[in-house]
Amino acid sequence: MAETKAKIKLQYFRSKIATPEKHKLVVKGLGFTRLNQIVEREDTPSIRGMVAKIPHLVRVVE
Repeated sequence: MAETKAKIKLQYFRSKIATPEKHKLVVKGLGFTRLNQIVEREDTPSIRGMVAKIPHLVRVVE
């Protein structure tokens, strides 16, 4: 049986237009394509680190 891994829900709530190129790449790396989109990712240290780099653009839901 596959064990269930912890998930984290993220919402992309602020535009990346006037942000540095690295921030835009992090948003893309998290899988966001539209504003106000909610994605579910595995709760790993790498994902947490990506979210920590752009807290002004992404929020954790729930």
